[in-house]
Amino acid sequence: MRNLINLNRGWRFIKEDAGLPEHLPESWEKVDLPHSWNAIDGQDGNGSYARQKCWYARSFETPGQPLGGGRVYVEVLAAGQQASVYVNGREAVYHEGGYSAFRADVTDLCKEDGENLLVIACSNESKSNVYPQAADFTFYGGLYRGVNLISVPEVHFDLDYYGGPGFQVTPKTCVGGGATFECASWVANPDENFTVMYSVKDAGGREVAAAVRPADDTKVTLYVADAVRWDIDNPYLYTVTATLLRRNEAWDEVSARVGVRSFSCDPEKGFIINGVKVPLRGVSRHQDRMYKGNALTKEDHYEDARLIKELGANTIRLAHYQHSQDFYDACDELGFIIWAEIPFISVMSKDPAAHENCISQMKELIIQNYNHPSICFWGISNEILIGGISDKLVENHKELNALCKELDKTRLTTIAHVTMTPVDGPMHGITDVESYNHYFGWYGGKMEDNGPWLDNFHKVHPEICLGVSEYGCEGVITYHGPNPACKDYSEEYQALYHEHLAKVFDERPWLWSTHVWNMFDFGCAARDEGGVRGRNNKGLMTIDRKTKKDSYFVYQAYWSKKPMVHVSGRRYAQRAGETTEIRVYSNQPEVALYLNGKLVEEKSADKVFVFTVALNDGFNVVTAAAGDLRDSITLEKVEKEPSIYVLPEVNERAEGVANWFKLVGDLDLKAPMQFPEGKYSIRDTAEEISKSPEALEILTNAMRLTLNMRVAPGEGMWDMMKSMTLEKALEMGGTMVPEGFAESINAKLTEIDKK
Repeated sequence: MRNLINLNRGWRFIKEDAGLPEHLPESWEKVDLPHSWNAIDGQDGNGSYARQKCWYARSFETPGQPLGGGRVYVEVLAAGQQASVYVNGREAVYHEGGYSAFRADVTDLCKEDGENLLVIACSNESKSNVYPQAADFTFYGGLYRGVNLISVPEVHFDLDYYGGPGFQVTPKTCVGGGATFECASWVANPDENFTVMYSVKDAGGREVAAAVRPADDTKVTLYVADAVRWDIDNPYLYTVTATLLRRNEAWDEVSARVGVRSFSCDPEKGFIINGVKVPLRGVSRHQDRMYKGNALTKEDHYEDARLIKELGANTIRLAHYQHSQDFYDACDELGFIIWAEIPFISVMSKDPAAHENCISQMKELIIQNYNHPSICFWGISNEILIGGISDKLVENHKELNALCKELDKTRLTTIAHVTMTPVDGPMHGITDVESYNHYFGWYGGKMEDNGPWLDNFHKVHPEICLGVSEYGCEGVITYHGPNPACKDYSEEYQALYHEHLAKVFDERPWLWSTHVWNMFDFGCAARDEGGVRGRNNKGLMTIDRKTKKDSYFVYQAYWSKKPMVHVSGRRYAQRAGETTEIRVYSNQPEVALYLNGKLVEEKSADKVFVFTVALNDGFNVVTAAAGDLRDSITLEKVEKEPSIYVLPEVNERAEGVANWFKLVGDLDLKAPMQFPEGKYSIRDTAEEISKSPEALEILTNAMRLTLNMRVAPGEGMWDMMKSMTLEKALEMGGTMVPEGFAESINAKLTEIDKK
């Protein structure tokens, strides 16, 4: 029988390209897996992180096979971003792609007895043919999901096909309440003595269907009467097992937990599961944690899933790559609808071999995860037009979509458009459903622009199932104030923004899905925003999972079926002024507010309850009551609120637009928009502008003032932004770009000759 041996303990590691060792290097650092060498520098805000080749080594004994003639595989669950596996000094496999599992048959490289040396060279260096090329997150390096040794008999379920399980189950609902389970398995080296026995067991472990097939023709359909549907509120799982038999003996066995469900999307009705309309409302998730990087344990993954379930979300977009099997398992168990995608993101590489990497990563994503009932959508790219559009890019998308359909006829395909993707254009109609990443109210425009934009698209394209794949804004729990505004990074503005968007989406049930960006703050070594470096702070929770921001409770009020009440503003603990505003989030129809035990007011409202109170001098206890529910915070009335509550840059802006312009020199606010030949302009890409030090300085200052980002070669968001024109970048700044700013920047650039 198959024997899986965990190899996560007892590794040696060196953070340099030390080369292939001949013996176990005792001088290297001792580490256990999962491990990433970017756990600290990928989030600490120093502006860069180690992107290099590093080495891991450990020894193992060759596992015996009682049946004789067996095979031994090394299984790497993920290695960021490229990896070579060596056994006893010989290369067993080289793999490109940092998020999927891969295996190597090392039987012929192992010694018959004694210790074997296993060495893995792992690299997160940039490579032109490996995605992701450029994106707004840290590309962690390391063996961050673990390594196994698998011993199987000579005849076994296949382990060589794109890291898959060699076993595929397709449950389908039937009229009358039954369900079919279409099973297929692939057996290596079978002969006429072998058969495959299939068994379907219900959630209680009772066998409800069975079948046997010859090992060289293993496709079969089993039927279960009165099958229980897998649903968001009842994620019922059947266990399907395939056992490889030789006469009276089991030689190998694989199993999968699957769910019986039907689903579809409709442009007017939105998402439908098992015949019931259920708007998908949820979050996106990255797979890293504070000072762990992406080296998460099974417990970490399950905790994340439970926190999202507590929020009341019913869908998760797993950005921007294949996630851990542990997390997919958790989603199967808890009843999430999942969007899973590959890291074809931001910029399409000019290297022709990069498309083959896209194809390989898509095959691995689908083949390795086919049996998970939670996955309903395969995503083929994200914000890819940041790097521009071409006929080849459109052709590649069509090929990826066709590949998804070839590998999986049961699921829908989707895409996440960058906000600037034209409403009409060749990127529409490729996938089954579509979504947009919109940040109106943060990077451009006002939050009030979201509803009209969605309505207009729906009017122009009534045939397209539309969703919102990203939306959000930064919320740093240090910053507070009575007048929250865009780009002040305050917890209050983030909450107001999500109050508005939650209502916009609630009023448009035809949106097939919406996904908050992001559930958790996450590592992005290039970022320096809001006084917090090395992080994207758009999460509803902090990266350490310790603090739920007020915006978290906005969605709990909208989505959770469990009664709740939450008084916001607890970290805005010291307040000045005659009165102060208290906002309460609840899914109950009425909320009463008490100040120091005395009733202030009782209100009826929908999700958001707003009260005005006059605090007493010193400390005050504010309590909200909704039925039997209570929540309290303590506030102190002060003469002057702490300066730490306000980001210093916000104070600078408050002094007026003139001070902005001093930072880049005297500018003409009414300069005409001209684009003389041979001169730089805002219509040039950042990469083109960077050829001139003088023009680059103007670009760098403009981006810092409007987007609060460091954008310069070799730092900040350069790799992602270099293909974008300054004109498009300034559009992202929206209301934060003062009138005349783009014109004056352009006038400055047109004074500089292109060389």
